[in-house]
Amino acid sequence: MTRKITAQQRRARIGARHLLAPSRRVDTVTEAADAVVALHATDPATVFLSAWARMRFADLNAMTDELFEGMERLLCMRRTMFVVSAAVAPAVWSSTARTIAAKQQTLLLKYLAEGGGWDAKWLAGTHDAVLSVLRERGEATAAELSAEIPQLREKVVVAAGKPYEAVQNVCSRVLRGLSVEGVIRRTAPRGSWTSNQFGWTLATPHPEPPAAEAKAELVRRWLERFGPGTLEDIKWWTGWGLGETRKALAAIGAEVVALDEGEGFDLPCDPVETEEWVALLPALDPTPMGWKHRDWYLPDAYRAALFDTYGNVGPTVWCDGEVIGGWAQRGDGAIGVRLFGEQPRSVVRAVEAEVERLRAWIGDVRFVPRFRTPLEREITSDSR
Repeated sequence: MTRKITAQQRRARIGARHLLAPSRRVDTVTEAADAVVALHATDPATVFLSAWARMRFADLNAMTDELFEGMERLLCMRRTMFVVSAAVAPAVWSSTARTIAAKQQTLLLKYLAEGGGWDAKWLAGTHDAVLSVLRERGEATAAELSAEIPQLREKVVVAAGKPYEAVQNVCSRVLRGLSVEGVIRRTAPRGSWTSNQFGWTLATPHPEPPAAEAKAELVRRWLERFGPGTLEDIKWWTGWGLGETRKALAAIGAEVVALDEGEGFDLPCDPVETEEWVALLPALDPTPMGWKHRDWYLPDAYRAALFDTYGNVGPTVWCDGEVIGGWAQRGDGAIGVRLFGEQPRSVVRAVEAEVERLRAWIGDVRFVPRFRTPLEREITSDSR
């Protein structure tokens, strides 16, 4: 008989597996990342805020060292930038990032050829020049690399002859290409932890398991942390095709289970219980972005307020595995919260306590999510 897993049972797992219940919080960013497989890294603030939500004591200096010295930043699932631990990086690279890197290389060569007439030989020479400078200097910003490497100062014409024709510097695209291929990596941000200013240094190669083995490992980790899930959930999260998703599930012997959405997949596990909990998760946090089907933790009536038109989630307020509202930092640094419907006084007090914990940790730092959502904009514009 197919095992049935209810929405309530799924919500109960989140607090423990994703380290959101206070008793489950950890001491390192690596543990926080592994709990959700990977931390979303498109927005520099998200990585820190996602880790903070899952940590007992989040020291910024220690977090920065860990993120930029002991972990890897990869363009991978859904062609999105994530930070992963050294233990997870080989599976992510071989299952997903390596294929994306090859496609990005093809697109880069097309961009260079159409915009400036340069070919693969020119790009290889530019790559060699970048690596030579980094070997000598150890670390350099894009501006510093451009000052030493003439090729990086070249201009490319984009959309020639069209109303939106533009001239771009090739530097950022070339460096991004090297980063996606795992040849160079970002260094710690210059200034605040929310800054987009950073340097580049040489990356350390990691093991590359066979693709099929890596895909099976990545699906196993996803089910351990996000399971159960539907085939569509897993296919969407990984960005794979239907066939390779099915093969990975078969390789690990995933159990077929019954969910409210229909057929799902899971791994054998013991029942999970935690104390009652609330959490403030940032925009693009891995938990709300973990599944394609979201009705069991996010009421449909509130989805439009929390997501932008491209499917990026804004800051969310959680209670016992369910989204109950949203939050944002206003211009004066205050944390504003909007809860959906009437919430018990005990929940309101718990949210207020978590707001104070976040405010104390942020201090004087100000940040705005890269992708603005309707509720986040509404909260920031409200002077209350």
